[in-house]
Amino acid sequence: MVCSMAARLDLEKVTFAVIDDNSNMRHLVRTLIISFGARTVYEAEDGASGLEIIESYGPDIVVTDWVMPLIDGLEMTKLVRNPDGFKFPYTPIIMLTGHSEHRRIIQARNAGITEFLCKPVSARALYTRIKTIILHPRPFVRSASYFGPERRRLPSEADLDSRRQEDDVFDLEKTAKQG
Repeated sequence: MVCSMAARLDLEKVTFAVIDDNSNMRHLVRTLIISFGARTVYEAEDGASGLEIIESYGPDIVVTDWVMPLIDGLEMTKLVRNPDGFKFPYTPIIMLTGHSEHRRIIQARNAGITEFLCKPVSARALYTRIKTIILHPRPFVRSASYFGPERRRLPSEADLDSRRQEDDVFDLEKTAKQG
């Protein structure tokens, strides 16, 4: 199954950095990425070492854990997403974590994470995120408070906006009838 997925996307020249404090998880993710066809995978056991790898080698895609010693994955992402102070601020970053609470997903999105995956990870899910990053890259945006990939709206936010619009329309109609 994994081999047939890799045949559709040539990853031989795509470089990766896997940043996770758990050596077993780093090994698993590295093995999956290599099975997809990649040849170059750098590894780091914390965010500080991860920053050094990103600065030194400029990998095409980073896969990072959230909770790590020294600098966690979220703080590392914020440091990478500094276009005025970091060498590779446009690097796609996949957050791979066991912490999938709604508030954490929002925090990751707002820090500039490109894709979010929950542990345990499947080969298909990781491959799909990598494929999306390569074939459908998201444009980067810069505002006073954010630099990173265009943030996707969460379904709950879209529902809130549509409810707000419906409420606004209702209020306008009500006001027009009263006036």
